[in-house]
Amino acid sequence: MGTTPDKGIQLHDFNNLTKTLSFNMYDVCWTKSKEEREAYIEYIDEQYNADRLTDILKSVTDIIGAHVLNIAKQDYVPQGASVTLLISEGPVVEAPTEAFEESPGPLPESVVLALDKSHITVHTYPEYHPNEGISTFRADIDVSTCGEISPLKALNYLIHSFDTDIMTMDYRVRGFTRDINGNKLFIDHDISSIQNYIPEEIKHLYDMIDVNIYQENIFHTKCKLRKFDLDNYLFGHTKKDLRDDEIKDITKKLHHEMDEIFYGKNITPGSIGEH
Repeated sequence: MGTTPDKGIQLHDFNNLTKTLSFNMYDVCWTKSKEEREAYIEYIDEQYNADRLTDILKSVTDIIGAHVLNIAKQDYVPQGASVTLLISEGPVVEAPTEAFEESPGPLPESVVLALDKSHITVHTYPEYHPNEGISTFRADIDVSTCGEISPLKALNYLIHSFDTDIMTMDYRVRGFTRDINGNKLFIDHDISSIQNYIPEEIKHLYDMIDVNIYQENIFHTKCKLRKFDLDNYLFGHTKKDLRDDEIKDITKKLHHEMDEIFYGKNITPGSIGEH
């Protein structure tokens, strides 16, 4: 059973559905030397330290209309950070109709909607290839809510919060709730694709693939940046500092790295998916 803004479902007592969005982003960089690699990791740790990540998650909390109950945050040595927010129900008001539409959510502004005790987490994973000069940064964010609003409404803001080469997104609705007649509802809103929650101007920038299991309420979308400018991937120098053969070699290695992340498997050079 689906719902539309003008055809709501009257629930029995509390909405027991759990809606979870997992947002994973990757940034890929070429670091020519050990010193550049260490400088890149230091830069990432500073840009996405626990304090800044906390601010991002607080904005997500505002977008989905929740209150922060508790914050746990930690910067790690030698690299990485984690933040967990326990959140609770916001003021009980009628959810605006756009909360149920398959459409991008707002950028930071207050949207008050009902949800129950839930949580938001983020973990970062800077890392590097031992030989090839490739460094990557990954951030995993999970937004898990109960109540009327879907955490997909925070996706637009999350995309704008990170400089992202590759994104993978998973959304799942678990459990069931009941209407006033006792009938089980395993999902309380219409959804055909996570892509419908991403603005058109963002979708134009990425190649996208969907893998959805509709009968299980499981949705997966992955995105890879279409435009490639080598200068955006060089840390500490530009193409002007490189020979033509170096440009060709580095470009090939960066494409290979991004293809492997996008397809989720090791790829033999020259096989499908390789540039």
